[in-house]
Amino acid sequence: MICQSVFFRKEVINLTNVLNQSVSVLKGVGPKTVAALQHLKIFTLEDLLMAYPFRYDDYRPKALAELIDQEKITLRGTVANPPVVTRFGRKKNRLNFRLLLDQDVILVTFFNQAYLADKIETGAEVTVFGKWDSSRQRLTGMKLLTFNRNDRLAGIYRSSKEIKQTKLQSLIKEAYLKFNAEITNLVPADLRQRYHLLDRKQMIHDMHFPLSAAAAQAAKRSAIYEEFFLFQARLQYLKRIDQKKSGLQINYHNDQVKKFISGLPFELTTAQKRSVNQICHDMHRPIHMNRLLQGDVGSGKTVVAAIAMYAAVTAGFQAALMAPTEILAAQHAEKLFQLFQPWGVSVGLLTSSITAGSRQRQELLHQVATGKINILIGTHALIQTEVKFERLGLVITDEQHRFGVNQRQALRLKGIQPDVLAMTATPIPRTLALTTYGEMDVSLINELPKGRKPVKTFWLKPTQLQQAFDFIKQQLIKQQQAYLVTPLVAESEALDLQNAEQLFTDTQKFFSPEYQVGLIHGKMKSDEKQRVMQRFKSGKLNILVATTVIEVGVDVPQASVIMILNADRFGLAQLHQLRGRVGRSNLQSFCLLIADPKNEAGIQRMQAMVATTDGFVIAQKDLELRGQGEILGNKQSGLPDFRVGDPIKDLKILEVAQMDAAELVQRPDFATNQQTSQLAAYLRFKVQPKLSFD
Repeated sequence: MICQSVFFRKEVINLTNVLNQSVSVLKGVGPKTVAALQHLKIFTLEDLLMAYPFRYDDYRPKALAELIDQEKITLRGTVANPPVVTRFGRKKNRLNFRLLLDQDVILVTFFNQAYLADKIETGAEVTVFGKWDSSRQRLTGMKLLTFNRNDRLAGIYRSSKEIKQTKLQSLIKEAYLKFNAEITNLVPADLRQRYHLLDRKQMIHDMHFPLSAAAAQAAKRSAIYEEFFLFQARLQYLKRIDQKKSGLQINYHNDQVKKFISGLPFELTTAQKRSVNQICHDMHRPIHMNRLLQGDVGSGKTVVAAIAMYAAVTAGFQAALMAPTEILAAQHAEKLFQLFQPWGVSVGLLTSSITAGSRQRQELLHQVATGKINILIGTHALIQTEVKFERLGLVITDEQHRFGVNQRQALRLKGIQPDVLAMTATPIPRTLALTTYGEMDVSLINELPKGRKPVKTFWLKPTQLQQAFDFIKQQLIKQQQAYLVTPLVAESEALDLQNAEQLFTDTQKFFSPEYQVGLIHGKMKSDEKQRVMQRFKSGKLNILVATTVIEVGVDVPQASVIMILNADRFGLAQLHQLRGRVGRSNLQSFCLLIADPKNEAGIQRMQAMVATTDGFVIAQKDLELRGQGEILGNKQSGLPDFRVGDPIKDLKILEVAQMDAAELVQRPDFATNQQTSQLAAYLRFKVQPKLSFD
């Protein structure tokens, strides 16, 4: 073991002193250049070598017969006449000359590059890169190439005002020439052989300096796999570290948990039972649980979480559940109080509405600190310094992606290595599940409770609003309730959208006095929102006009129709969440989308909503339309910024890389195996240098 430790220390020193050196070691890279490179997320030599081109300009000369209209191409020929410079407008000019290509003559035009006239001599051979116009037989020149740029593909990089293309290219070339001997393989040899991947040194060379399009393509294929593989390996390494931590062993009373489940007013679905078994199995093990409970809207995640909390309480532990809104927190508290009251489990609710320093708040905090409250439900208020638990064993975050990483961590620190269960009703396509929650174990609820019917969705134009109101009235006659949702609270000059206050007035005019209409929006005070929601839940209000404050978690079984105005202004995931406010009983429910989209993306969103109620299909379509960075929000979710791989287009490679990384990193001999030792040292340095394998 001593030799092993010395070996790894040596490897880490190598990594630290060579490719992980600052780019400032390169010639001519001073503080200003370092700062400019950092804006491009280039800090080290390795970052620089991994800053791959996003496309290539083809500097290999072509014959006239090969040219395609509007294509960027390179032509090599003889200057047939002296260049002529014409000036026009303010500080604008045009340089023209004829270029002889075998027996053909074409016109070459450069705009605002009059200085090239001194470099173009009649009878001289020149190479020009530009855009070909077949109708005019003209090349609009972009670059006059020198001899050393001929016959190759040239990488085009993400640059900036401070770091131009030529500067970045020269730095990458210098770094490769000086330090390529230090480039070692991180993907094990057997995986490179299995997938026909390039050696890392060759891959980096061919990404930056390919001799052919085929070489560039092979390098890109290898680079995509390596990027995904190393990212997944880091996640699996974090998971391995987490599993090595001494977690709580929650020895719950199995018989009591079974009695609790049998006392529920409904039977669990197969997916719920499977999730309960997975969670309880993790809780009983003496390792740290880090599990994601994922299920579509209305799939019954809350009851699964309730069973986990009850199990923790039977073992003498407390549980905490953090929700993103006060409405959702209050709803959870109400549900859990009803579930747990017959079993002697105490439930507390802590939100910012409970005034700091008040007697009510102080008494609540005292009961939590002394263990008299078994389960505490709340919003961000749970992570405040004054909140202390006696014996916190299970931490649950609902709609996990709505909390920042630091907020989730702050709640975990309220206990000593409590088990963690994250819940999300935002269906996550395979792509994001692998990149966002890759270090977590996943329990999936992929079926609705028995008796539930899929929500029927219709897309109507604004001119059909009267028909929509008539349809809603038919549902109200059946003693059912309705939501009317709009994007804005009050009138806006910037956006011509139906607003909540105007919609509330119009709705009252149409439905009063027979039916009662309420209004709820984010600008209302918390207690006021609670009162309105309670009136709607109790049936005193027949219609609730709302903004997206009701998007998550609101559960009113008698609500059977939701109408969403300006629906094309919402993202697909948000529309699906809103649709999930109905269909929460055995009633047939309906979603009416009122929209007249002006672009293709808006039309596709409406079509997708009508076509399916499957949240995972919706999520994948949303990902395709908007891209991964907008789905959950980069800052909140920690989504990776891949340089070369596209998790959507390259999903198959991502899946393979994830399976390979999981299999390798979780091996007992990962750190000592010759095939994986270099990768192990790399991960130790990249993820957590102070930790070592034992």
